[in-house]
Amino acid sequence: MSEEKRKIIIDTDCGSDDAMAIAMALNDERYEVIMLTTVSGNVRLKQATYNALTTLKVTDSYYPPVYMGCDEMLVRDWVGSAETHGEDGMGDLGLVDYDLKPAEGNAVIKMLEALRDNPEKTIDIIALGPLTNLAVAIRLDPETMKRVRRILVMGTAGLGTGNVSPVAEFNIWQDAEACKVVLKSGIDPLIFVGWDACLDDAMLTPDEIRMIRESGPLGGFCIDSNVVLMEMNKGRFGDYYLDMADPSAMAAALYPECIDKCDKYYCEVDTGEGPSYGGVLVDFYHFSGKEPNAYICSKLKPEIYKEYMYRTLKVR
Repeated sequence: MSEEKRKIIIDTDCGSDDAMAIAMALNDERYEVIMLTTVSGNVRLKQATYNALTTLKVTDSYYPPVYMGCDEMLVRDWVGSAETHGEDGMGDLGLVDYDLKPAEGNAVIKMLEALRDNPEKTIDIIALGPLTNLAVAIRLDPETMKRVRRILVMGTAGLGTGNVSPVAEFNIWQDAEACKVVLKSGIDPLIFVGWDACLDDAMLTPDEIRMIRESGPLGGFCIDSNVVLMEMNKGRFGDYYLDMADPSAMAAALYPECIDKCDKYYCEVDTGEGPSYGGVLVDFYHFSGKEPNAYICSKLKPEIYKEYMYRTLKVR
């Protein structure tokens, strides 16, 4: 790999939209994915790891090591999202058992080693699932984690409503305590791409879905693994749309030209026992007077975002 490429670590609970996002990153020649680290979220850790390995095989670009991380959330029990991504996280496709295996070593330790072994501020972490691995890494070695160039997270409801409760987005809701650790870490910049960034005109339409599916094996894999989500969205949005949360975050991370709205606010996450657990309070009008601690990306430029998606999925 060329040393001019920007190095990234992808932390993933690999479900169907994670797979599309990972494929996009692997096909962007300006970046080097130096490792994938897996965590329980959409599915349990073992299945997330298998899904990530399957994605590498189908993408067939290059093969960074895949390290297994945290199987349990910091405090609460794991829940999962079978209603959104299927029991296997990949639309219940019945994926073939490929011969790829996870690499030896713990994901959290390997993440910290990479940050120590590379020059400071040269590695980005892109988190596509619950923030459990990152929180554990921060608890173990906060100074090493501050060597990261930036952390970009697919998480929060952005400036809109939640997708698992009126206020909470799934990745944060799954382990809000981990998000609290990350928000309090002092790591800067910390960027959250909200669920609202992949809605409205950023959603894939039935025609766009068909175009991706018919583009070849990779496009077919990316769409077919999202069939459970499409079925859900038929009832939620009135047709077979796809709200591609992780691909929108990956595009924001790797192709910032597609970002329309991204501002810095003071944010904190609700870890209480009430109905707003997992909701991220975004101090939009700066009522608190506290120093902003996170960027919230709440809107993409749909045409630029989708063109980047098509290019990195080799649609055209």
